[in-house]
Amino acid sequence: MKPGQKTDRHYHKLSEEFYFLLEGTALMEIDGETHDVGPGDAILIPAGAWHQITAKSDLRFLCCCAPPYEHSDTYFE
Repeated sequence: MKPGQKTDRHYHKLSEEFYFLLEGTALMEIDGETHDVGPGDAILIPAGAWHQITAKSDLRFLCCCAPPYEHSDTYFE
């Protein structure tokens, strides 16, 4: 992601999500609480939690879901 880009704020009813930051810095919001995050940070997003990540610099991260991601389990504002 490029600086200023962000994911659409959303949640998953069934899946919890895990982000692992590889490069760059970002602002991570989970249920209204925000934190600065950077390389090496691991973020667990519980099922049902609204979340959004906003890149502060060039950002690269891994995203994993359990159970596996399904678009039908993604709810947007």
